[in-house]
Amino acid sequence: ALRTALDGRPDQHATAALVRVGDPDGDWHGSAGVRDLTSDRPAHPDARFRAGSITKVVTAATVLRLAAQGEIDLDAPVQGYLPELFTPEFDQPISVRHLLNHTSGIKPGVSLGDDFAQVYAHRFETLTPRRVAESAVAEGPEGFTPGTRQQYRNINYTFLGLLIERVTGRSYASEATRLVLRPAGMHHTYFPGTDPRIRGPHNRGYQAVAGPGGTTRLLDVTEWNQADRWAAGDMISTTADLEKLLTKLFRGRIVPQPQLEEMFTTPAGVSGATRSAGLEYQEVGGRAFWGKSGSRYGYSALIGGTRDLSRTLVYSVNATDAKSAERNPVVDAITVAALK
Repeated sequence: ALRTALDGRPDQHATAALVRVGDPDGDWHGSAGVRDLTSDRPAHPDARFRAGSITKVVTAATVLRLAAQGEIDLDAPVQGYLPELFTPEFDQPISVRHLLNHTSGIKPGVSLGDDFAQVYAHRFETLTPRRVAESAVAEGPEGFTPGTRQQYRNINYTFLGLLIERVTGRSYASEATRLVLRPAGMHHTYFPGTDPRIRGPHNRGYQAVAGPGGTTRLLDVTEWNQADRWAAGDMISTTADLEKLLTKLFRGRIVPQPQLEEMFTTPAGVSGATRSAGLEYQEVGGRAFWGKSGSRYGYSALIGGTRDLSRTLVYSVNATDAKSAERNPVVDAITVAALK
């Protein structure tokens, strides 16, 4: 079923796909598609790719490790850690936990555009995380009591990145690497910052763009400065590294108890809440799956599994509609085959 889901690449939905599935009986690894549409070389099975919001898993784990070491208090207001960033309008305490589980009520910050054409035109420009945070605060709070409503937003993890830097005195990238990437053995994962390239072997990413007369062309979107996504979505990784992150994290080898429970606990009393600290909860076939998806133009990825690791799934799909609200049939076919 997994091989069938991968067959037929490249097509209009994806140019490449990498999949790793695990259960007690063993692992299955597969790849399909091409490295690029020019040479038609087979997709690199160990390619690096943009992991998008899976970065949030690493950020959450970094914060929770610092909490375990007594450097961060999850119940303390972030206004106390970063007082210079908040205006008097933010008079209700926003705890670190509220940032972790997306119940802060902080509005989104500025971006480099409202649609693909705009952001693509500015793809080599740098928008700093601090500028994003300052612009979000300038919009004022949402107007509900923090902790009472869940709104999934990158800005929460932008503030967590700034928090990590404030309490440690070191860069987000260095602390996330020290506290999470190295303990997990993620030797092929890094944070590119303002570098628009994907260093090392990779399969190029493409975005479907409408052309004249109802035609569609695939635009290469591989090179892109995504510094504004930072602690919320700027990580570059591999499927093997993300599988290590998933298994070691769930086994308690990165974040110790009781902090690890934050990653498997949705906020109490919040209607419809499915997100915890860094992860998201879903029921699939009567089983509870915890994981995180991520997408940047040209790349869609996911890590997830049951808490006991009886089934795990990691994939990277070079989707041609990675930021679309519509479901990608390649991603759906992989997910159904892996989790049935």
